[in-house]
Amino acid sequence: MPSLCFSFNAFTLQSPKCKSYKTQFSSQFIKQIQVKSAPFSSPSRPFNFSRERCKLVRALATKPVETAVSASFRSKNSKDINVLVVGSTGYIGKFVVKELVNRGFNVIAVARERSGIGGRNSKEDTLNDLNGATVCFSDVTNLDALEKSLQNLGFPVDVVVSCLASRTGGVKDSWRIDYEATKNSLVAGRKFGASHFVMLSAICVQKPLLEFQRAKLKFEAELMKEADEDDRFTYSIVRPTAFFKSLGGQVELVKDGKPYVMFGDGKLCACKPISEQDLASFIADCVLSEDKINQVLPIGGPGKALTPLEQGEILFKLLGKEPKFLKVPIGIMDFAIGILDFLVKIFPSMEDAAEFGKIGRYYAAESMLILDPETREYNAEQTPSYGTDTLEEFFARVLKEGMAGQELGEQSII
Repeated sequence: MPSLCFSFNAFTLQSPKCKSYKTQFSSQFIKQIQVKSAPFSSPSRPFNFSRERCKLVRALATKPVETAVSASFRSKNSKDINVLVVGSTGYIGKFVVKELVNRGFNVIAVARERSGIGGRNSKEDTLNDLNGATVCFSDVTNLDALEKSLQNLGFPVDVVVSCLASRTGGVKDSWRIDYEATKNSLVAGRKFGASHFVMLSAICVQKPLLEFQRAKLKFEAELMKEADEDDRFTYSIVRPTAFFKSLGGQVELVKDGKPYVMFGDGKLCACKPISEQDLASFIADCVLSEDKINQVLPIGGPGKALTPLEQGEILFKLLGKEPKFLKVPIGIMDFAIGILDFLVKIFPSMEDAAEFGKIGRYYAAESMLILDPETREYNAEQTPSYGTDTLEEFFARVLKEGMAGQELGEQSII
């Protein structure tokens, strides 16, 4: 695939434009009070890639900070630091690009020629969205194409920031994006001089029951190994908790008089949700902050951890309505997932549908908080907080403006 690079230093195109993590199954279940998707069963087999690039590396601990040699780019001015961003048009990626541009970095944003949900955004839309960055149209799933794109840029890369994430959460797509494409970004970035890699991961990889979690963990391990073998190379792995938009699916329904739906008693799980802007700011901090070198960095938003019950109470308070909850037994999801797992044995093409069910069940029951390694319980106090944006402020904004621009997209299950 030919690569095309555009810089807003040369021209400006104006075009209006109005991810995310895999919670739409739960959202659609809530809207319809029925499940079309899947008890946790034996894990699906991972997508097979070449042995050369996909050796499984197990890394049980991060490399001590004091052993890392501070890369030369950290002594430069921001304007002289070239930051390559992959996943730049995703839900978080576009905010990361904007934050890095605002901080004065020379940002190279890699994007597909048709980006966004369902490829609905044209090149002009992408150039407008990533204003201030040099936009490189390439394919992160094709290592040769990506390397050719970087070669055509004509200048080196100092830092790679990966905001890549599977849009669907399907089995093969998870390994193709969360592992293989992210690995391509590391290989290509290193070839052109990158000495630091910032990876957007997820806090839920602590308890890996899903394919995208396993794919992310495999890459995390290989990233750690890279730094362990080369003192001139460093990394920062960012594991955020829930995003605001993954908790906003019921706002408009409740506004229209529907009950707030929750699984069990509404206390099965909790999270410290973080806004896209606060997360982008934290990721940008990782480019230069030496206290984040060779670290796995779980991060949540400000304030206390919130259960679904408490989230619903916040919403009803903003609406000035008496709380009205509908409690759904979590066993219903287990039953549906069990059926799908059975059907997959007969119809392998239903593999992704079963995986989507497991994703929905996971987010309905597992907390997005630090998992204490000794007690194996989630701990809100151990989960770091960052930023200023609150979920209540987000709910208030959605009540006024709707969920435009916050769509969960291709992982939707109808």
